[in-house]
Amino acid sequence: MPPVKALIVEDERKTAAFLAKGLHENGFVADVAEDGETALLLIRQSEYDIIILDVMLPGADGWSVMKDLRRRNDATPVLFLTARDAVADRVRGLEMGADDYLVKPFAFSELLARMRSILRRGTGRQSHILSVADLQVDIPRHKATRHGRQLDLTPKEFLLLSLMARRAGEVLSRTLIAEQVWDINFEPTANVVEVHIRRLRSKVDDPFETKLIHTVRGIGYVLERRA
Repeated sequence: MPPVKALIVEDERKTAAFLAKGLHENGFVADVAEDGETALLLIRQSEYDIIILDVMLPGADGWSVMKDLRRRNDATPVLFLTARDAVADRVRGLEMGADDYLVKPFAFSELLARMRSILRRGTGRQSHILSVADLQVDIPRHKATRHGRQLDLTPKEFLLLSLMARRAGEVLSRTLIAEQVWDINFEPTANVVEVHIRRLRSKVDDPFETKLIHTVRGIGYVLERRA
């Protein structure tokens, strides 16, 4: 089996070199582009299994690269790696068709785990409408419905639900959820995740007979339909 080929789009040379070295050590082949125009040229010339994409780039920024990819129906998986940590930026990245969004500073081990998770899902582009039982999460329209009824979600609730829907059936730890939705490090006793899960359940589960959000004691939460 040929090695996985990645494109690193990063204008900070030390970060790009660190990423390339780490990926090479883990069996990847990696090219580097320091700006958006070079990235688009390389993407047109070569086939990549995954793209690690910064947002703040000289010339065409990461949003422009992402838009160009999806406009051309290029299904290459994209993981945004950026210092932009606002909820609105995360939602925008996912709405544009990115497969994941990781905020700097980051642990290389986590980046590697997320890349492998994306690659395990397959190289085809994920649907923008995620379905679990009678729940539908429409990412581009920032809309969620259950049994045809629209759910009134705050931006953070929608981001939390879309994260769980993208990883339906996978148990997500409280730490991972906090990093993805709030980009915070918190003590195990902090209840920010529990509070928002409870609020989400009140909208997604409480009005309906079948419950989809489940607690896995001592680990975290999972979104799935259980018999």
